[in-house]
This record gives sequence, structure tokens and C-alpha cells, in this order.
Amino acid sequence: MRLLQREFDAELDRILAEGQRRFRYTVQRGRVVFEQGMRSLHLQQRTGLWRYLRSTPLAFILTAPVIYGLAVPMVLLDLALMGFQQICFRVYGIPLVRRRDYLVIDRHRLSYLNQIEKLNCVYCAYANQLLEYAREIASRTEQFWCPIKHARRSPDAHQRTPYFVDYGDAEAYTNELESLRDSLKTEGD
Repeated sequence: MRLLQREFDAELDRILAEGQRRFRYTVQRGRVVFEQGMRSLHLQQRTGLWRYLRSTPLAFILTAPVIYGLAVPMVLLDLALMGFQQICFRVYGIPLVRRRDYLVIDRHRLSYLNQIEKLNCVYCAYANQLLEYAREIASRTEQFWCPIKHARRSPDAHQRTPYFVDYGDAEAYTNELESLRDSLKTEGD
């Protein structure tokens, strides 16, 4: 499975590199830099703010407070995750999950997006990547405390699941718990 994951990651890297060539940009010190003519082209493609609002269905506008209402719980989750890690992971010897590795928010820099689209992109990136960050913290916690596969498969199990002991295998759980914990502690080495 690790080999397949490496192959999958290599393919994703290839696709990203192809996108860089196709849309003529480079990443320099974490920032995307487009070639000169691309920014002009992007600005020509942008939908003006008033035209955008006029063409947006009223139902979309009316649901915006419901969507953006989740911002407060998300920020609280973010703060709770940071505190949880700082306290618990340090006690258990689990390597901390680097937040900056998960919260990649860059689409708002695209000049073909208007201000509302940029705000939406920031919001969606934060929400989705905060959940990726939370998932990694939760998966490390699960590996430390309860590295047992479930009796039935879930649609999108986290990457650590295949290495957990089988459901119902009490002997493996007893024999492998410490090694699973130790492998987690040395993961960053």
C-alpha cells in the first residue's frame, strides 16, 4: 500500500508540474508567480462584482449566512486542535502535526477571481484543509490509543488504517500496540 501511495503521490506531483507548465507559473518561496502575460489574461477573464451578484440566484445569496455561520465553530476547532496537540501529543511523545503543512490557502491570489469568489475560496480552503489537519491529528491519536481496524470498511479510511490490527484479533492488539505506538513516535525521523 505504501508503494501504491508513493506512486499516487508521484502522479499528483506530475499533474501539478504539468499545470505549472500549461498555465505558466512557478512557485517561489511558497508563492505562485505567473508569467507576465498570464496576469493580464486573468484580469480579462474576471467577472465584475456587480455582474456576479446580479447573476447569482437569490437562493445562493440567502444561504450564505448558513455557510459562513460555520466559520466560528471552525475557528474554535482550530484552536482546540492546537491546544490538544500541544498538551496531549507532548505527553504521549507523538510528533506534532504541522498546521502550515495542511492549511494551504492560495487561491485568493488568482486575479481572475472577484472579491466574493476570493473570499469563498479562502473559506472553502480553510474549511477543507482544517478538516484534513484534524483528520491527521485524530489518526495519530487513534494509532496511539486504539489502532484496530473497524469491522466494516468506511468509504474513505485514513492512511494509517491499513497498518492497524484486525478487528477481533486480541492477540495482535496485545502484541503490536507498543510497536504501533513506537512507529508513530519515530515517524518524523
